[in-house]
This record gives sequence, structure tokens and C-alpha cells, in this order.
Amino acid sequence: FYTKKILEIINNTKKKILLYGGEGGFGNFYFKSSVNKTPRFSQKGKEGVKKIIILELKLIAEIGLIGFPNSGKSTLLSVISLTKSKIDNYPFTTLVPHLGIINYKNNKSFIIADIPGIIYNASLGKGLGIRFLKHIEKNKILLFIISAESLKVNIIYKKLLYEIKNYNKKLLNKKILVIISKSDLINIKKKKKISEELININYIFISSFTREGILIFKKIVFFLLKK
Repeated sequence: FYTKKILEIINNTKKKILLYGGEGGFGNFYFKSSVNKTPRFSQKGKEGVKKIIILELKLIAEIGLIGFPNSGKSTLLSVISLTKSKIDNYPFTTLVPHLGIINYKNNKSFIIADIPGIIYNASLGKGLGIRFLKHIEKNKILLFIISAESLKVNIIYKKLLYEIKNYNKKLLNKKILVIISKSDLINIKKKKKISEELININYIFISSFTREGILIFKKIVFFLLKK
């Protein structure tokens, strides 16, 4: 059925009445008086408005982690924040979005959301794609997580970009940073090849195991958030 966006609430002080209730009627006792002790009539009430309303909860985080299943999102989140995401070596270990707080120097911090693995045609509703993609609408920065073990990193990047664009092309106006995860599993030659594939694309190599690139990652994200 057709749905129309009524409003969006992004702070806890905003209020909106969606539907007004009906008016109550009056029974015969209401009309009782000294001259009419047993009234034989009453007044009907008025029905309120009836509508089907869908409420959607969207996570509000400054950064969104996006990637295909088993790309290392949850592991990275567990390393850079204090969250305890479910981690295992099989797809779809993350079934609901997770939030994490990343602490930075001088008491600075920012919120990051681990979006469950996107699959091909998620933007068309395949799997739980749209339920997941809606959470990135409030992110300031989109982090595309791609495993360094992938055969064609640039192709995966383009597929993720396609899903984002096909869902909502306005999301392409957000800042995008590509994270090449599991970089400890590849050699310098493979790193060079990946770098050649990602010309004119902002990217960084990260290893959740050796902590390679973690500090630089925080610096880049903090810089992008201030811009």
C-alpha cells in the first residue's frame, strides 16, 4: 500500500499529534434534572480518525559501516570501540545494527553504527536490505568495508556504491571512505595492486589483528567530521 512520510523526530523535545480521538457521548443520566428524573434519550458520540501509521526507528550515528557479509565490520567495530558485537567466520553474524562509541584524544568521541551485511540487490528489498539501508540516512560519513582478500576490490566498491545509489542517490553526497580490512593477510604486492584499483578514491588499509591503520583511521574520521 501507498505510504507517505508524515514527519521525522530527531530530538526528544519535538511533539506531534498524529490523530485526534473522538468525542464521548452522553447517556440518559447526563440529562437528568429536577423536572426530568428519568430521561429516555441519550446523545451519541463521534468517532475519531482511523489510520494505519508505520513507525520507523533509525539509528543516529555519525559514521556508518557498510559492506558485504564477512568483510570484517564487526571485528573492526570491536577493536575501535567498546561494543561487543557478535563475531564469527561465517556470513550474517550481525543481524541487527550495533552502535559503538569511538574515543579520541582530548576527550573527543564519535558514534559509529555497524550495519548488517548488505547483499546484492539489497536496495530492491532483497533479504533485509531496505531495513538495513535506512539506518545510514543519518550518517555523516559512510565507511565502505572491503576485505583485502577480495579478488577485485574496485568491483566490490562499485557494487556497494550501486546499492547505495539505487536506494537513495542523495546518499552519494555524503563523505565516503573505503576501508580495506584484513590487510595483514596480504603482501605488499597485493596492496600495490589494490591501490592501483582505487585511483581517485579515498581509502586506507586496516588490520583489526595487528592494529595497522587504526590510529590513522581515527585521525581521518575526526578530520572529516570537522569539515
